[in-house]
Amino acid sequence: MTITEKNIIINSALLNREVTCTLLMPDEHEVTEPLSLLLLNDGQELDNLEVKAALEQLYNTNRIKPVLVAALHASDDRLQEYGVAGKPDFKKRGSKADAYTQFIITELLPQIKAETGISDFEVTAYAGSSLGGLSAFDIAWNNSATFDKVGVFSGSFWWRSRDLGKGYSDTDRIMHSVIRDTAGKPELKFWLQTGTKDESTDRNQNGIIDSIDDTIDLIKELENKGYTRPADIQYVEVVNGSHDTTTWAKAMPKFLVWAFGR
Repeated sequence: MTITEKNIIINSALLNREVTCTLLMPDEHEVTEPLSLLLLNDGQELDNLEVKAALEQLYNTNRIKPVLVAALHASDDRLQEYGVAGKPDFKKRGSKADAYTQFIITELLPQIKAETGISDFEVTAYAGSSLGGLSAFDIAWNNSATFDKVGVFSGSFWWRSRDLGKGYSDTDRIMHSVIRDTAGKPELKFWLQTGTKDESTDRNQNGIIDSIDDTIDLIKELENKGYTRPADIQYVEVVNGSHDTTTWAKAMPKFLVWAFGR
């Protein structure tokens, strides 16, 4: 399968900036079945994540269905645009996360559909790493009519409303609280990855790094909602995996097969 790569520029009124989006599109002459869509935060890392190479290898071995990747380049305002919509953290980061969500739904997706001439995708997934993973999770969670699946690489699920030194408790983790407080059960499937060397911090000194603890606790919140493993939740723990694009690139094929596999 031949993959074409092109950049489109979206003039976002909501974000008050130009957004660069890199599209990885399978050759339309080679596509004989419905196309899926993957939105990817931190699209400026596309090469480091080796997404194109992963797609080519998986197409060549007939392991995934055709997918259009739309990789959104982050701006200098990343710490404000990513996060949890309407719920900034204790440092007031994530103040534009609501605007970013609205940009995805009302500006980006219509432009992708106009650009490709495709109005309906078989599977629509959203993925990201670190803070971009938290953002992808939050947007998918709140827009399950639009998204079917979400993938998070070393997600910033520590994102909290209270500082560690100021009476913090685990109930201050923002995304965990959002899941608990959501009425009903969004129609979604989840793929979550951590690395055993994501960090060295261990808040509660239980011998497990916070990145893993926070992700496992998030899975528990999902299970409390009625989601089950492995039907709805896939968890991948990379031994010696770090908080970097090298580790996430190694995990990328697993995510793509999970999301778009045959």
